[in-house]
Amino acid sequence: MTSQEVLRAYRFALDPSDSQAALLTRYAGAARWAFNHALAAKQAEHQRWRAEVQALVESGETEAEARKRIKLVVPSKPAIQKAWVTGRGDSRSAVDGSCPWWWEVNNHCFQSGFIDADAAWRNWLSSLRGQRGGHRVGYPRYKKKGRSRDSFRLHHDAKRPSIRLVGYRRINLPKFGEVRIHNSGKPLARMVGRGQAVIQSVTVSRAGSRWYASVLCRVQQEIPQRLTARQRAGGVVGVDLGSTHLAVLSGRLRQADHDSNVVEHPRHLQRCMTRLTKAQRALSKTVKGSVRRGRAARKVARIHHVVAERRATHLHALTRQLAENFSHIAVEGFDVQGLMKRPPVPGEGRRASSITARFNRYLLDAAPGEVRRQLAYKALWYGSTMVVLTPGEPVNQVCSRCGSQNSRVSVSDSRFSCRDCGFSIGRRHNAAQNIRHAAQRMIGNVTSGSGETEKARGVAVRPSAGSAKGAQRRSEKTSGHRGLMPPRESDLAAPCVPHQGDMQGDQSTGSTPERDGFCDPGCG
Repeated sequence: MTSQEVLRAYRFALDPSDSQAALLTRYAGAARWAFNHALAAKQAEHQRWRAEVQALVESGETEAEARKRIKLVVPSKPAIQKAWVTGRGDSRSAVDGSCPWWWEVNNHCFQSGFIDADAAWRNWLSSLRGQRGGHRVGYPRYKKKGRSRDSFRLHHDAKRPSIRLVGYRRINLPKFGEVRIHNSGKPLARMVGRGQAVIQSVTVSRAGSRWYASVLCRVQQEIPQRLTARQRAGGVVGVDLGSTHLAVLSGRLRQADHDSNVVEHPRHLQRCMTRLTKAQRALSKTVKGSVRRGRAARKVARIHHVVAERRATHLHALTRQLAENFSHIAVEGFDVQGLMKRPPVPGEGRRASSITARFNRYLLDAAPGEVRRQLAYKALWYGSTMVVLTPGEPVNQVCSRCGSQNSRVSVSDSRFSCRDCGFSIGRRHNAAQNIRHAAQRMIGNVTSGSGETEKARGVAVRPSAGSAKGAQRRSEKTSGHRGLMPPRESDLAAPCVPHQGDMQGDQSTGSTPERDGFCDPGCG
């Protein structure tokens, strides 16, 4: 293994007192105020530039020439911060200003708000120019109290750390003080004590009725350089993500379980739909601004939070098992937003909109984009490789046995029948096999005529037969006690056929990630 420095976040559920919860709300309000203050300065300069360009256009110039003549200089964090320090005031000395209460909270709340405003403006510009993937990012909007997520970020000097764990049950926040945490911080505390992790920042956010602290660390991660025996036995697996089943695999997720190639959709949202519908109806009958409305809104938020936590826990367990059990995990390169905008089912009439809405709800509840995001970094952690197919690969319309294409197969069909060879199989299982075949073509997992093969990381090596003495020692070592115990199940298994059969091994795992102990770098 080689050590590599990665960013990793450890997420803890906080247990603040009533006074601490009120202070956390104030810290989040300061970050929200800083974001709106910086965004207002950017929008004011942008509106001034648009007004001058429009004046030149009305005077007879073309819009392209007017845009070249008028220079747009949007203020960034250094300029906004300098102007804010000059005019913020101070309530301790009775100096009025834009923010005389700034000294009551940590100064990094304002810094994080200014940085987030720069990021929001930059994301909008890159999306407008077509330089950003994913859905289109709209014009930055102000954060409103009660609608935007309460969150703030604190930094410290890593050489003189003020963000630290106090024991295993408390975390110290700069200027805020110590806050009790629900789960144990022993794994992070031991890594910091051994020098394997350095705390960089902490992001405190509210989800539902709970406060969470996501501690971002620079961790010396042990990256495996060789595949494990379990990964070599699993080989390449094709994963077909969908809304009916969460995932259909071309091989078994757990070798001892013959039905583990299909991961059922847990439908966390559907299980809570009755409670959620009742809570939302009660919310719709309240008056805006009333105490009852706030109480009803918090109840709806708690239900959504429970659904999100259950979904995240299930996806973390699935992606970790995939990364640990297979050498290559192949998934489709589809666009989730594009799938949601599919045309209505022909012949359904008024039911078409309800069918599309149900499909979209199940698809978003499955979160295929989150599965791919987690696999991207967990594959690096556990030494496997993630393979994303080219968008538009016809995995649903190609026979996994003979390779002929049947264009009449649609997403509404449950089975795939080949007109050439007569092969019949479930459509999702056929797609998983085609995904695996396409991945094998991409990674060059075939033996060339020169006698060389490609390793998982694309390095061409020549198989070595080894010395005769070494082979003799290995045979004597393995034959010494094999007769004293019954043969293992893997010794009786048939050899793996990489074309169609499920790849088998002799190990399985049912471990799940410590969801309360750590999370991925995207949380917070």
